Amino acid sequence: MSTILNFILVLSLFLMGIFGYAQDSISRKMIQVEKINERPKIDGFLDEFVWQNAPIAKNFVERTPTNGNPEPDSLRTEVKILYDDLGIYLGATMFDSEPEKILKELTERDGIGNSDFIYFLINGYNDRQQSLQFAITAGGNQYDSKITNENEDSSWNGVWYSAVQITDFGWVAEIFIPYSELRFPDKEQQVWGLNIEREVRRTRKRYVWSPVDNTKGSFAFYDGEIHGISSIDPPTRLSFQPYVSSYFTHYDGKSDITVNGGLDLKYGINDAFTLDMILVPDFGQTKFDEAVLNLSAFEVQYVEQRPFFTEGTEMFSKGNLFYSRRIGGSPSRQPLLGENEVISEYPAKIDLLNALKVSGRTDKNLGIGVFNAITEKTYAKVQNELTGETRKELIEPLANYNVFVLDQRFGQNSSISLVNTNTMREGNFRDANATGIYANITNKSNTWNFAGNLEGAWVMEDKTKFGMEGNVGVAKISGAHRYQASMFFRTKDYNIDDLGYTGPTNYMNYYLYYGYRLLKPKGFLNSMYLNFNLNYNRRIEPDLHYNSNLNFNSSFNTKEFFGFGGGFETTLFKFNEIYEPRTFGRHLVVPMFYDIWAWISTDYRKKLAIDATIDWYKYDQKGRGRLILDFAPRYRFSDRFKVFYSFHATLSDKENGFVGKSGEDIFIGVRDRNTLENSLEAQYIFNEKMALNLAFRHYFTDVTYESINTLNQDGSLTLAENYTNNHNATYNNWNVDLRFNWWFAPGSQLSLLYRNSVESYEEFSKRSFNDNFNYMFDQPQLNSFSIKISYFLDYNRMKHWFKKNPSTMDSGERISYHDLKNYGTKRI
Repeated sequence: MSTILNFILVLSLFLMGIFGYAQDSISRKMIQVEKINERPKIDGFLDEFVWQNAPIAKNFVERTPTNGNPEPDSLRTEVKILYDDLGIYLGATMFDSEPEKILKELTERDGIGNSDFIYFLINGYNDRQQSLQFAITAGGNQYDSKITNENEDSSWNGVWYSAVQITDFGWVAEIFIPYSELRFPDKEQQVWGLNIEREVRRTRKRYVWSPVDNTKGSFAFYDGEIHGISSIDPPTRLSFQPYVSSYFTHYDGKSDITVNGGLDLKYGINDAFTLDMILVPDFGQTKFDEAVLNLSAFEVQYVEQRPFFTEGTEMFSKGNLFYSRRIGGSPSRQPLLGENEVISEYPAKIDLLNALKVSGRTDKNLGIGVFNAITEKTYAKVQNELTGETRKELIEPLANYNVFVLDQRFGQNSSISLVNTNTMREGNFRDANATGIYANITNKSNTWNFAGNLEGAWVMEDKTKFGMEGNVGVAKISGAHRYQASMFFRTKDYNIDDLGYTGPTNYMNYYLYYGYRLLKPKGFLNSMYLNFNLNYNRRIEPDLHYNSNLNFNSSFNTKEFFGFGGGFETTLFKFNEIYEPRTFGRHLVVPMFYDIWAWISTDYRKKLAIDATIDWYKYDQKGRGRLILDFAPRYRFSDRFKVFYSFHATLSDKENGFVGKSGEDIFIGVRDRNTLENSLEAQYIFNEKMALNLAFRHYFTDVTYESINTLNQDGSLTLAENYTNNHNATYNNWNVDLRFNWWFAPGSQLSLLYRNSVESYEEFSKRSFNDNFNYMFDQPQLNSFSIKISYFLDYNRMKHWFKKNPSTMDSGERISYHDLKNYGTKRI
């Protein structure tokens, strides 16, 4: 192990010395903006006097597909920029000689769809690493996100104002972004990063203000700059989001009505740091999890659906030590049962009491993040089957979860970070701590990247266990030919499952990559990517070759925007599966296999578009293989109504899987498993603020065991002739959500949700279609109807309104929704 650590540390220092982090020498576009005293009305008409002499960002160039061509005069773009003490104003005119052809499909918020759009990337720290993206479509839909080194997080939702107008010369977008949605250092003179990109959807060409070289580096590396913002006096950043919700549920013959209320709070500690707090949370209307029958050695990692844990958490996600589903997840302990006792009630989730996060960045570009959450005590009910007596047993105490992050950015696309996660449970329950150090260094010319990390994890229960993981790699990130080499290790006692997701442990991976890409359109192709990957894996304790594989994958996109590709993967020889036996030091021999796949994706500009994939695994064993099919058509009936369908099938023959243990014996089953999944989503968009959405999913899997075998010490199998336990199974998961959303004011929403769900599991397989559905719908179904209303209250809106209407508090009059809604869009 010491050899591993020394190698990582020495190589890290060596590569950091080679790469350096000097400033780049790119000639950047710059715009000098002016402060205004009279605010324009945000209505999509740039006819106020303040817009007449505003500075203009113009002379855009094509970014894709042909990088570097100047924009045609018939499609030129001009963006005017102004500011005051409240925020920044953007007035964009997108000229189009054929305005009748402008595409303007309506979507829900944070959707683009088949529509022309323009977006603005604003970086208050001008560090070329993280920008806030504000996009507006020709249909009037808002889209916003946080972009960190080209990783886009669209879960972030800002509160900003926009309007669009289709004209006889193109279309116009007018935007106001309050300072409350931006982050920047506390300085007299501000210099912000800026880039602007427009897509003409019917040609799928993108034009950018500050030219981007697609041959190297990230998009943010080429940001232009806003100069001239100075002596601003931003208002207090304080907002409240109270909510009230009510649920009517019916399950297994019982009905229940609940009413909830709570509050989200955001407070700007200063211009750069923000406190987010949630009190008495309610996540009952989050999207359903796509549950599966999990027969693997590892738990399923579900996507986070709760808004508080998805919005503005990019800093806490560094290093992958933080898996927010742990907070309010399953209890950490099973109750101890006495004679004749059974568990009569075991809560699946833990209640969250409150959570907060503080994050921001200093003027020296040091990012600081603090996250804290507290969960409630949780009890299981235990019943004595003979006496009928019941008792409660604590299965999760009061628990405190903490994440602390320091992230120092420097140079261009370079950073060094420290992350610590800590879980403390009351009493004699287990505690845990994990700490990681991360380096991501890009050289001066933005052509090479070095990445390295080292993490340690401590779990404190009866005794303390300590584990480590580390990674070091170097990559060429420019030009048509690209390369990468890396090494990764993770020890057997590495465990971050109290506040993270661990997955496989006790292995080492060596990785090599070569890729080739077209830098400009050629022949009938707009783009082409060819990638070769080589992996070599070993178990660390005791040492054993685990797996080696070679992978090739490709992607092509034609000038008609038809995408296709495929690839193959093969093991170089048979390998030793070290996790399926579920026992340290044991392994299962798996024969060689090859995997071939192909896919297509048709033009999304068409009313009908189709994505399809076929993937075939063939093992060096008679009758063993797997076929995977994906088919996902979508049809756009109009700019308001569209339907998405998805079909997935996995047909697996003679796969090997763990079924149990008895003493020293490990039993492996040979099974056929068929999985079918159907999903349907339909959307009707009334306007840019109101939408109706139907989501349906049915997941079915059938498992039939042909034989049960005993695992030998050498990894081979011997038939267990006297094994009689049944492991055949059929599992169904059915979900229907019908949701109506109305964004009735900026940051404010009313949501109505009807949900129907049912789940079935039986130790029987190969049922007929009718019998399977009859059995599934004989199980208890959950039917739920809920309503939730949240309202965004900005301190400055309220202060401004009361200042204009001082008699309101005395007269007992209520604040007008109309007045609050339009604050920020009227001339003052």
